[in-house]
Amino acid sequence: MAKLLYSATMSLDGFIAGPGGDMSWLTEHLGPNPLVDELVPRIGALLVGSRTFRGDDPYKGVPDKEGKAFGGGWSGPQIVLTHRPGAPAADLTYAGDLETAVALAKAAAGEKYVNVLGADVARQCLEAGLLDEVLVIVAPVMLGDGTRLLDRPGGTDVKLERLAHGAVPHATNLWFRVL
Repeated sequence: MAKLLYSATMSLDGFIAGPGGDMSWLTEHLGPNPLVDELVPRIGALLVGSRTFRGDDPYKGVPDKEGKAFGGGWSGPQIVLTHRPGAPAADLTYAGDLETAVALAKAAAGEKYVNVLGADVARQCLEAGLLDEVLVIVAPVMLGDGTRLLDRPGGTDVKLERLAHGAVPHATNLWFRVL
């Protein structure tokens, strides 16, 4: 059965997007990363939050990469959790509630990962006890403001077990299992 993996590149001070959802900061930190290269073929489906789906693109203006998951390195079914469905497209499904979105994404992923994209949908998965793993790629930059990796005011500790870690010239990889 598919596992839910929340993956994101984060600034050292904990932000995955800058103010207003700005992703332009990320562009210079998208370099070769063997861990990500190994992960991408193991992803069977994306579960994407509405703001992430409609948001800024770190590949904006880059031919053959703009608007594509992992800069065009991955293609397949995407389930968007939203109350405002958009135009239908191949490999794109809209779901209005978390339970339906997760069920659709797991069915589409088969034995592969469901890669969760978006801080709010990841928080919802975590609070529902559905999130299995977290991969954070820490970029050597501090943004000071923006969208946090996880924002749970008044929330309780989330216990994690480290599965892997390592560094590449432009980032540090940290992979955890949610306990």
